[in-house]
Amino acid sequence: MNTSIEHRINQLRDEIRQHNHNYYVLNSPSISDFEFDHLLKELEKLEEENPEFFDSLSPTQRVGSDLTKGFEHVVHDRPMMSLANSYSIEEVDEWFDRLSKSLEGEAFSVVGELKFDGTSISITYRNGRMVRAVTRGDGTQGDDVTANVKTIRSIPLQLLPGDWPEEFEIRGEILMPWEVFEKLNAERAYNEEPLFANPRNAASGTLKMQDPRIVASRHLDARFYYLLSDNLPYDNHYDNMEAARKWGFKVSPHIRLLNTLDEVDDFINYWDEERRKLPVATDGLVFKLNSLRQQLNLGFTAKSPRWAIAYKFNPERACTPLRYVSFETGRMGIVTPVANLEPVLLSGTIVKRASLHNDDIIQELDIHEGDWLYVEKGGEIIPKITGVDTDHRQAGAHKIEFVKDCPECGTQLERIYGEAAWCCPNHFGCRPQLTGKIEHFCARRMMNIDGIGEETAEMLFDSGMVEKIADIYDLTIDKLITLDRMGQKSAEKIMQGIEDSKKVPFERVVYAISIPNVGETTAKRLAKAVKSMERMQNMSVEELTAVQDIGPVIGQCIYDFLRNPINIDNIRRLTEAGVQMQLSADKMEAQSDALSGKTIVISGTFAHHSRDEYKDMIESNGGKNAGSISKKTSFVLAGDNMGPSKLEKCKSLNIPIVSEDEFLDMLQG
Repeated sequence: MNTSIEHRINQLRDEIRQHNHNYYVLNSPSISDFEFDHLLKELEKLEEENPEFFDSLSPTQRVGSDLTKGFEHVVHDRPMMSLANSYSIEEVDEWFDRLSKSLEGEAFSVVGELKFDGTSISITYRNGRMVRAVTRGDGTQGDDVTANVKTIRSIPLQLLPGDWPEEFEIRGEILMPWEVFEKLNAERAYNEEPLFANPRNAASGTLKMQDPRIVASRHLDARFYYLLSDNLPYDNHYDNMEAARKWGFKVSPHIRLLNTLDEVDDFINYWDEERRKLPVATDGLVFKLNSLRQQLNLGFTAKSPRWAIAYKFNPERACTPLRYVSFETGRMGIVTPVANLEPVLLSGTIVKRASLHNDDIIQELDIHEGDWLYVEKGGEIIPKITGVDTDHRQAGAHKIEFVKDCPECGTQLERIYGEAAWCCPNHFGCRPQLTGKIEHFCARRMMNIDGIGEETAEMLFDSGMVEKIADIYDLTIDKLITLDRMGQKSAEKIMQGIEDSKKVPFERVVYAISIPNVGETTAKRLAKAVKSMERMQNMSVEELTAVQDIGPVIGQCIYDFLRNPINIDNIRRLTEAGVQMQLSADKMEAQSDALSGKTIVISGTFAHHSRDEYKDMIESNGGKNAGSISKKTSFVLAGDNMGPSKLEKCKSLNIPIVSEDEFLDMLQG
């Protein structure tokens, strides 16, 4: 019986691996999602009922479930060196000529590849199974991120049948596709979190997250470009990568074998344009000598291999007509000008809109109606207007002027003192401000009321059910199901979210109620300092300003907000509804002033707590976290593998280094 169960489990694993390869690598699924889910559920059930057949590399283990406490530093068996860069065809041609001279007339070929813009990874396989995945780090050592890499479905955990070496290392780039990246940034914008600048930063940040479940939800991808082993199947790079493709790795289909200088130049000219159509970010091309023997003979400089070179693309720029400038009022009343453009393709996405930020930018660029504007993206997700092509300007075109009244409610705008922004002062009667505050209150990093997004917030407001955030707690299922396209299950989901929001900690409540100039970090610090809403409401401007990182402007904003009758009523009703209006008992107990006035930098990996936990401890005990070492640093909390550059800087500035155990003793003392 056990033999037949084990056979079925192995059969399902092999079948699911093949389907994963077909879907994520070949982009050619052979079964429907329903059929795939049926196979996966059968495997999950069999593994759950027969734990003796557990395998950490089973397809069911892709999602990850345990919280990773930091990353182990691993020394690379072979250093991960960087490539020499070139920025013109002429520089690549010079490199090609140097190859020819160094090889003294011996015939050679070059492999042309796309240079994917992600985060480098080195993965070791033994007997066809993934053993370890390590980031590039400083080239000599990197972080072991195996648990996170296992969640990336285009990377094989177990190889397809083939002639793979008993042990080998394969290198590549972890990527975030444009489509996934834009969805992630849209979600972050919705939650008013800082946007990732580009897919590379998003992929790198995701790969270093402590929870593999979140990594899995980000849908990372990969491309592989180099194979290393003492027992490679071929004596040249091109054939080795084609072999890796057959074993299940996602090798770019655009890799090319180039035999002449003209073919190299043609490859560059072709991809200078075609790269814009790719689903992932690229920032250049890479050329490698194909023969491994010739690579070995040419060797390395101190920093890079002589047998390879990178060609970097110029930042993407386009010139497109301005259709019109719209003015949009946000949640806090700030009016933002937006250039609405004739659609243009940049970095793999169609750009139709670009923020002009404020009146000063419009004046500085001297934008007129119908102007042709230069737009740059250069791998950045946020398009930027960088100039005007005045040669295209039509005679008599009017200069763009900033609106004087709110485009939503007609209230006369006010200039914010000391800033370039114009603001609508009608904070309690301007529709986008009111709906924006409702949406913000319900968002994931605030009260996390699932089901109330932008569209639902607007429907609730327009129906008259929710005009202020406290009205949310008067909702019922009977009221909700009267909304357009709102069913029983959706209404129940929202009501459950509302009930669960009553457990959200006080520091998130402070952020959720939309106090002007109080972001997530400031709200957290404010909540820990004041401990309760009642205490905050009774504080003077001077007392508020005494809280760390709260200056006179923010202090006055908090003071004024808490004395507005509408906000007072909102807070009273939220309190009566059961929303948390003070710090929890455990956070009260954890607080002290043991680190008051100290600025602390964290470096290395730790045994007892994660870096995020130590950051919370520092703030809870009156200290301030800093990202870099300076003369203002009080001490460095150092775990294992503290970076050599930070160690050297501590010595040069005479900054004390405190170990993990010493730090915990300090708090206890």
